[in-house]
Amino acid sequence: MVNFDGSLYDNDTFYLNHTNRGLRYGDSLFESIRVVKEHIYFLEEHYLRLMASMRILRMEIPMNFTMEFLEAEILKTTRVNATVQAQRVRVTVFRKDGGLYLPSTNEISYCIEVKELKDVFYTINENPYEVELFKDFFVNKDMLSNLKTNNKVLNVVGSIFAKENGYDNCLLLNNQKQVVEALNGNLFLVSGNSIKTPPLKDGCLDGVLRKKLIGLLGKLNTFQITEGSISPFELQKADELFITNSVSGIISVTKYRKKIFSSKTSKELVGKLNAAVRLAM
Repeated sequence: MVNFDGSLYDNDTFYLNHTNRGLRYGDSLFESIRVVKEHIYFLEEHYLRLMASMRILRMEIPMNFTMEFLEAEILKTTRVNATVQAQRVRVTVFRKDGGLYLPSTNEISYCIEVKELKDVFYTINENPYEVELFKDFFVNKDMLSNLKTNNKVLNVVGSIFAKENGYDNCLLLNNQKQVVEALNGNLFLVSGNSIKTPPLKDGCLDGVLRKKLIGLLGKLNTFQITEGSISPFELQKADELFITNSVSGIISVTKYRKKIFSSKTSKELVGKLNAAVRLAM
């Protein structure tokens, strides 16, 4: 089921055309959100990031596009699958049709798509999970790289590279050869009781779960969290690597080249993350 500008359509309905600016120019933003039993995970954080990103891209935010409006539209869409407990929601916002590089209008349209999720809670996958550096193309160190736009061709090509070479994921580098993030989430590196994640200035996505986890770790006495640049040489010295995104939660990396990692910290943090989510419900 798809919600396009407030109207619900079947998945096979043609509601976009070739003039769509998201298709033509990548003039679009999106949020991937987890919804469990009508509880929208981190709704405020997703909403605020979307609003900030729309302002940066000079999109015109409708007066009625409040957090309450977005919540109602998401739930209107997820309630169609009434028997499904956990769902992945994608909210896409794009400028209305018209113009070339210069748009005819800054008004926006939106669509909301839903897909069933297997797990109600965040879990750690116990299967092997191997990553490698993707070095064919690089992430730019600028504010646009922090936004969740539809300009994801680097991630597409990187995903194809990973599949062709038998990797589960790839780590992306910026043009100064610093490790920035994974194809589908932010990266955290664990060394003893220290946890480090790349800073926004290095070009990583301003991830919602990244921000929540930094806040959670800052309240714990057992870990020291820092935002700092990560070189490829640090990866094999780490005790643990994990990837975060709002839908999957924490993805524990088990292997990078010849280094095998533990998942002790990942398992501890996913329990604390689930506890924090339950308190917010």
